[in-house]
Amino acid sequence: MKISLYATLAAFAFAVPAMAQDAAVGEKEFAKCKACHMIQAPDGTDIVKGGKTGPNLYGVIGRQVASEEGFKYKDSIAAVGETGLVWDEAELAAYATDPKAWLVEKTGDSGAKTGMTFKLKSKQADVAAYLASVAQ
Repeated sequence: MKISLYATLAAFAFAVPAMAQDAAVGEKEFAKCKACHMIQAPDGTDIVKGGKTGPNLYGVIGRQVASEEGFKYKDSIAAVGETGLVWDEAELAAYATDPKAWLVEKTGDSGAKTGMTFKLKSKQADVAAYLASVAQ
């Protein structure tokens, strides 16, 4: 009987769809990011006023890594950009979770350096969903 109950619970757990990302939650979480990043539309409209230490994140989803005009990237992330990798929500969420580990994985260089030292400990997928929503 126990095995049947466990099998049923396991089947149910795998049948439940993954929780959808919530752009509204991501918008609130982005407050942690705006110390370094802004979101400014191409026409100069500030969607989120923020710092300029990091690149403007307007349109980041769908943009090639390390390709924001006028921003000086560290060599490691620039090398990833040169491969043609394009930011999607999953890649951005992985990067925000641990930028250094993401760069090491992508470059194979354990000495890879990132300009982003902050790690977003939760709701990374929600932030990526929010960033995808602001440029639509």
